[in-house]
Amino acid sequence: MLDAQNINYEKTVLIGIVSQFQNEEKSKEYLDELEFLTYTAGGEVLKRFQQKLEVPNPKTFIGKGKLEQVRDYVEEHQVGTAIFDDELSPGQQRSIEKILKCKVVDRTYLIMDIFAQRAKTSNASTQVELAQYEYLLPRLAGLWTHLERQQGGIGMRGPGETEIETDRRIVRDKITLLKKKLKTIDKQMAVQRGNRGSLVRVALVGYTNVGKSTLMNVISKSEVFAENKLFATLDTTVRKVVIRNLPFLLTDTVGFIRKLPTQLVESFKSTLDEVREADLLLHVVDISHENFEDHIESVNSILDDINAKDKPCIMVFNKIDNYEPEVIEEDDLMVEKSYQHYTLEEWKKTWMQREGDNVLFISATEKENIEEFRKKVYETARKIHIKRFPYNNFLYPEYEAYTGDEEEMKD
Repeated sequence: MLDAQNINYEKTVLIGIVSQFQNEEKSKEYLDELEFLTYTAGGEVLKRFQQKLEVPNPKTFIGKGKLEQVRDYVEEHQVGTAIFDDELSPGQQRSIEKILKCKVVDRTYLIMDIFAQRAKTSNASTQVELAQYEYLLPRLAGLWTHLERQQGGIGMRGPGETEIETDRRIVRDKITLLKKKLKTIDKQMAVQRGNRGSLVRVALVGYTNVGKSTLMNVISKSEVFAENKLFATLDTTVRKVVIRNLPFLLTDTVGFIRKLPTQLVESFKSTLDEVREADLLLHVVDISHENFEDHIESVNSILDDINAKDKPCIMVFNKIDNYEPEVIEEDDLMVEKSYQHYTLEEWKKTWMQREGDNVLFISATEKENIEEFRKKVYETARKIHIKRFPYNNFLYPEYEAYTGDEEEMKD
């Protein structure tokens, strides 16, 4: 018999603002995502706080009265962590910690904390560690309540270094070492990519938790870790896949997210190189999520940042088994029909129609329309291969014309 497992979640509160750049609906949506991030990191959200402000308070992010309200709640319910939806400046973090007298974390560091939990390989661990140190460096002063001089001695008298200056020097040295280590790892990964030969490279990209790893498992018959949590996949996985008789390399990459910390984008450069060097992108989208269009925009923005937006791309709308449009009652004359009420057939007639044949609707878990997906990937990869090697185009016939035995392989 299995023993019951007690998981102790850390008590947290979430704090966000409604501003001129972020209306109430968008703020609620971000806080929903922040709550999922908190749960993934091991926290339990007891309460959310929101305030309408034109711009964040430069000293305390939110107003003094609202911060006192948060402080009273934190003291009453013994909350250990206050999580802010936007990145805090070092000065804001110090000021807020003095008032709340609890741990203060912003969205940026929360995402980095999840990355640190998920990192398994030396490569991923080094990348996360570098991002954390770069985030920590300007915030070191807040970690010290005592800034007395180091103890002197023979040859050590005089002003000397403060403890904070010593720590800054140690962190800078650590950052330099980690960057050197990453350069070595980058070279190793470049060699690995070079050793893969001239096979067509296909990369799964998309927002976090859209089902990329599940789709990878279905297509490659591998066992990549998949879980209904944000950033379940952090380490890049590459598998050799054969559809009909056409071999290609399929890569599962780290998921993207809105407000992805710039430190992580920079430190995960070598991981994102897999996307840059891909011949074909499979942009996986969770169509059952009410804000999937915003997710598409966020992913496209990051692809643009890494110079990968112009690559051939197939839009794969996943989780159609979970998609349920809102229903308007026949006698309801007040509610105006919007995109929330669209069926899948109606969605296909919207902007998706402009994408032509490069749009697919599937369910990776229920394996719906997987054959259609395989056919589309085969035909697109075949065109890329024939363009690269026109002299052996006879090896790979049209999908329907193939008469050999079906063969699926994995590394």
